[in-house]
Amino acid sequence: MRNIIEVAKVIRSKNSGPYELTFDIMFKTHEDFKMFKDKKIINKEMFAELYKIPVEDILGIIWFEPAHAVKITIKRPMSSGALGETDIYGAQQHAPLFNIKF
Repeated sequence: MRNIIEVAKVIRSKNSGPYELTFDIMFKTHEDFKMFKDKKIINKEMFAELYKIPVEDILGIIWFEPAHAVKITIKRPMSSGALGETDIYGAQQHAPLFNIKF
């Protein structure tokens, strides 16, 4: 079994407005991108389980072939800047993606 870190050159998260987070995974090669897309390794159910959120909170998974990338957008558990929110920019939310195995 392999880890996504072996095939991704960028794994990041950021705000997509005050009420959404977006996650980007950019693959090193077209072949790796195509394999992840064709085998549906990244899907709503897997992502929901990884982040412990309802599937309904996943707003979209977009595959962008020219950049060998996938973008996943979810509802923020707490709006950016809200009292008690700990990552105003959403830049520290990508760590669970490092656990993707294939």
